[in-house]
Amino acid sequence: MLALTLEEFMLELNDGAIKNVGPNNKEATVKLFDVDTAEAREFGDKRIKLVFEDEDDNEVQVSLFPEDVRQIAEDIEALEEDSPVFD
Repeated sequence: MLALTLEEFMLELNDGAIKNVGPNNKEATVKLFDVDTAEAREFGDKRIKLVFEDEDDNEVQVSLFPEDVRQIAEDIEALEEDSPVFD
């Protein structure tokens, strides 16, 4: 399931063209639940792309620098040691 929340968001649709309406203060939150596949791959010369997909073919891609990926890996290791989620 993909949940998308858009804040302060308005678009104008005119003759098939989409145009931003209002100030550039838009915010978005995307959540993907019940992920079926997850993978990491190179993205350009300096980043890692994490790709998550559910059974309905909803997909979320996140591009991170290596230091951010290392921090996430450390967080997961800490969870493996301390959290009942991994029991």
